[in-house]
This record gives sequence, structure tokens and C-alpha cells, in this order.
Amino acid sequence: MELNVFNIKGEDTGKKVTLNDAVFGIEPNEHAVYMAVKQFMANNRQGTHKSKERSEISGSTRKLKRQKGTGGARSGDINSPVMIGGGRVFGPKPRDYSFKLNKKVKALARKSALSSKAAGNAITVVEDFNFEAPKTKEFIEIVKNLQLADKKLLLVLSDQNKNVYLSARNLPKAKVITASELNTYRILDCENMVLFESSVAVVNEF
Repeated sequence: MELNVFNIKGEDTGKKVTLNDAVFGIEPNEHAVYMAVKQFMANNRQGTHKSKERSEISGSTRKLKRQKGTGGARSGDINSPVMIGGGRVFGPKPRDYSFKLNKKVKALARKSALSSKAAGNAITVVEDFNFEAPKTKEFIEIVKNLQLADKKLLLVLSDQNKNVYLSARNLPKAKVITASELNTYRILDCENMVLFESSVAVVNEF
């Protein structure tokens, strides 16, 4: 599959790049995609939720009333879960939600997501660019030139570029990552992928 390369003015440069069919042209595996996204979201959970059980509540352990003869239900201390302000039964505790996934499954999921984007014509290749200093206004202008102003986009760089990253950081519909950081969730979370010309070679090796 071949794509035209555009410059920052949105003009066709006449150059073309070839996308590897083994990465961008496979039949998507939906289950692999599901597992990869599930793992990404699970690994990002803090898991710091916590509630107090009856042994952790600050309160007297005195028996509230005698066991028999009151005509009511028997009662223990004020920390009992049936009492207002008492502990919670089987409440949440801190835990780790992360789980492992085979590398081949993750690779298949990433290729499936890239193939879906390629099939939907949602990939744009642009010449490498840089800013002398972080300029959000200039980044917005480039996005407008590429006719992607109203879309949620993912810009994939070949290497770290601090000025480009900082220029896009305040934009809610733009995300900048390097090709090595590319994952299934990020690919699916955008409407359009914008690849630096130099990053195509890296992605083709997935």
C-alpha cells in the first residue's frame, strides 16, 4: 500500500511511502485487539480503593445490650456492619489489576489496529518537521493545513521531539508519541493517525 507524503502546508510533495502489507494489510483479529485494550486499561488502574472493615473502625467494642430478654435482635459492638457508622462487609481492598499478555498476541493486536486504520483511509504521512520553540499556534496551523482540525489525531514521531510534544500538549484532540510507544489502545483511540515520514520505516518493522 502506497501513501502520498504531505508537507506542513498540506501540499502533496510528490513523494510516496510504502506501507508494509504484513503490518497494514492483515485481516484484523478482534479478540486480540480486545485483549490488548483490556490489558492496557487494566495496567493503568491504580487499584488503591479501600474501605474499613469492623476491626479497623475506631469505636468501642463493648456489647451494646444483653444477649437475651430484650425482645429485639441480639447485638454486638457498635462497629458491626449492621450499625450506622460500622465497618463494611467484604469491602474493596488495594489490589493489582495488571495481567500479562503474550508478545505475539500484542503484536497481532497492534497490526490489526493499524490495518483497520489503513482500510479506513485514516492514515496521513507528513514530512518531518520541528519548531524552534514550542508553539501551539503553529501546530494548530499544520493540523488545519492537513484538514484534520476537527478530528482526534495521533502524531507518531520516529524519535523524541520535545518542541513538537510541548506544542501539542494543551490540545485535547491531539496526542504525540514515538513509534516505539505505539500501542493498540492509542491507535484505536484516535480518528486519524499522522505519521512522520521517518517513522514509517520503524512502524513497518512491527
